[in-house]
Amino acid sequence: MKSTCLFLVLYTLLAFRSGDNNLEIGAPIPKAEVQLRDISGREVTLNAARGSNGLLVMFSANHCPYVMRNQDRTNSVCAYALKNSIGVILVNSNVALQNDEESLDAMKAYAASQQYNWFYVIDKKAEIADAFDAGHTPECYLFDKNGRLSYKGAIDDNPGNADAVKVRHLYNAINEMLAGSAVKMSSTASMGCNIKRY
Repeated sequence: MKSTCLFLVLYTLLAFRSGDNNLEIGAPIPKAEVQLRDISGREVTLNAARGSNGLLVMFSANHCPYVMRNQDRTNSVCAYALKNSIGVILVNSNVALQNDEESLDAMKAYAASQQYNWFYVIDKKAEIADAFDAGHTPECYLFDKNGRLSYKGAIDDNPGNADAVKVRHLYNAINEMLAGSAVKMSSTASMGCNIKRY
């Protein structure tokens, strides 16, 4: 019983990530010119994925329960970003699973099932995740039109239950950024599956 309780506590701690990671608000896009393989088979960089109003980078996966529970919200906010000339790129940095459920072929199949209309790239050595200090899926980074970080963290305040959401962090950040205002809540805690680097 004690070992079960300890496991649950450790799992919860690992799934929870503070918004206070090493990439500071106002920082430029890290590794902006690194070539990444998209599900289309083409190479793309973070800079190339930018829109005229900025870039949304979201670390994601195919089989993470948190990603699946957030999928409708992910699709909605990504479409909203594109509509407002913010480029969108989802990054899969699960190196340990890239020969299996997080392979490029698996990514293609998952993206097709979700009708992705944006870049979904494989980060083969977790180089992008390391540069961002990203730890979970989903985890979001919003950059302004000058390529400066405006927001980092969660999509909203309840990743487990869409019906219980009270604050839509990422939508709010997008709207404030587009209005030319400083994002009031620029960093939030993200919760999700750990990125499987090893």
